[in-house]
Amino acid sequence: MQAEGQVLETLTRRLAETPEDFLDEPRIGSSGRVHVAAVAGDLMRSLGLTIELAELTSLEGKDPRADRNRLAIALLLCWLFSDVWFRHSKLSSADFFSLLSQGSVQLGAQVASRKFVTDPDRREELVRFSLARLGYRPAGETIPQAQDRLTSISSAERTRVMQASRAAEERARSIREALAKKAAEESADKFTRE
Repeated sequence: MQAEGQVLETLTRRLAETPEDFLDEPRIGSSGRVHVAAVAGDLMRSLGLTIELAELTSLEGKDPRADRNRLAIALLLCWLFSDVWFRHSKLSSADFFSLLSQGSVQLGAQVASRKFVTDPDRREELVRFSLARLGYRPAGETIPQAQDRLTSISSAERTRVMQASRAAEERARSIREALAKKAAEESADKFTRE
């Protein structure tokens, strides 16, 4: 997040105004309409980035159940990064492709793709996550501000905190049960001695 990126509001508005073509079903096998690998390849070329054709095959799905959400998110990322500002930035081909291929998997594990268009917090999460993966922070923010906001809005972080909270509550419940059992045993033991 060392470099200052595009204005956050510009990018979140861009996501809110995503055209239907980028919300259409990704091509997986013989179903769907949008060839995500082709869209990604075209975008990368327009950004002046290089990509091997063999690498783009990772953006072709085989299993609709497993691949649909991540490919739909990759399409949203293509729309987001087709913003004019990115044509003048110095993106790394490897980092950008990693965002499309692996970043979409990370995001897709937590959130349905449509939420990144319809929900304001998820739009902000997608923008912040994407910029951070490429070494940028929103314009006008300091590094600590950008990191703090990304952490506070992250679906993955929220899931991690909720799981930790559930685990702590489960431990507390088992301790309470063990203490209650021990108290009952001591009470019964005291009763039998009297």
